[in-house]
Amino acid sequence: MHRKLIWSPLAEKDFANILQYLQLNWENKVLESFIDITDRMISQILLNPKQFPIIKKKHKVRKCVLTKHNTLFYKIGLHSIYILRIYDTRQNPRKLKFV
Repeated sequence: MHRKLIWSPLAEKDFANILQYLQLNWENKVLESFIDITDRMISQILLNPKQFPIIKKKHKVRKCVLTKHNTLFYKIGLHSIYILRIYDTRQNPRKLKFV
């Protein structure tokens, strides 16, 4: 079943911040690699949404590691996949909010 992909405003902001950081501090190759990894992992999620573990049982939030520093959090809906956050794992985990 094909599901629609929906990015939360927080996930959009996270992604934009990461891209901006990479663009300012790293070579273009690193930026392109991160975009490619993100695209590939989202494609995998769309093909098989349950392949990554649930980390918040109550809300059924799943965790997909993109790089050693970035993790994508998502939720499976009836007809959609909701990208909740792309979180920098070097931050304080108490700062991780989904709303």
